[in-house]
Amino acid sequence: MCRIQLENEQKIAFVKKTFSHLLCEKLNLIPISSPLMVLDGLGINDDLNGIERPVRFPIKSMNDKQAVIVHSLAKWKRIRLKEYEIKQEEGILTNMSALRPDEDYSPIHSIFVDQWDWEIRMNKTNRTISYLKENVLKIYESILETEKIISEKYTEIKPILPQQITFIHTEELLQLFPNQTAKEREHLITEKHGAVFLIGIGAKLSSGQLHDGRAADYDDWSTETELGKGLNGDLLVWNPVLKQSFELSSMGIRVDKMALHRQLIEREQEDKLSLSYHQMIMNDEIPLSVGGGIGQSRLCMFLLRKQHIGEVQVSLWDDKIVKEQLDKKIIML
Repeated sequence: MCRIQLENEQKIAFVKKTFSHLLCEKLNLIPISSPLMVLDGLGINDDLNGIERPVRFPIKSMNDKQAVIVHSLAKWKRIRLKEYEIKQEEGILTNMSALRPDEDYSPIHSIFVDQWDWEIRMNKTNRTISYLKENVLKIYESILETEKIISEKYTEIKPILPQQITFIHTEELLQLFPNQTAKEREHLITEKHGAVFLIGIGAKLSSGQLHDGRAADYDDWSTETELGKGLNGDLLVWNPVLKQSFELSSMGIRVDKMALHRQLIEREQEDKLSLSYHQMIMNDEIPLSVGGGIGQSRLCMFLLRKQHIGEVQVSLWDDKIVKEQLDKKIIML
């Protein structure tokens, strides 16, 4: 068993090295360091859906100021673009490690989250769907090329991804499958096309419902476009091992001050405008940007055709889950 785990670790390392190299080349990214924690009360940590509790602790050497373990670096990266004087159409890439203790366990969910967090400085004229799609295509090309390289090195793994990714708006998807839930719609469209970028996550659809939750203060999900509301989305692929749609990445053009104000009003969170991060946006003190996260364990799980995320990352699992996986002959790290 130990030898199998070691070989698996080598494959995981190869996937991560290959993909991150390709991603940096295609998106013009510079690798940088990232924090595990940030100070609380500045508005920098990702609030996710607004109900998840971050890990919080006092710092003795800072008079017990509260810090939180990051949920993601969605907002922190934008500040870094300014601090590092990143140029237009240049970006940063960092290996993010986060804790989400309120996450529900499943074969694709763990309380430990690892992802490539990237952010590119852009100008105002690029706040368009076409620019968003350009970056999606580059990311998908990186995934495709990684799959090809993996299949050449490990011949038991056969390429399955389509050469083209399909773009569809959440409203269009609702009209196609009006009687299904949001997740069921994702499964149906992704099984049909193999790889899909689903545009417009966070705004209300014609049904009055959200396709999925998205925080109000990083992605722009409320701007009207030629397709409908939203300058953001999720990259999904069909996972034949799990027989379901499988999210690899969430990304979007970030809010400008108009979108931030509009979205905070819609979510009844206007009090956040007084926070340090939000003030920087309202005062035009940080750059406009596009960015997102790409799940490292998710990508490894997909490309190595694994059944459980515990096969590609070390996390905490209760005894029942460990036993269930062992009964299925699934070896967790």
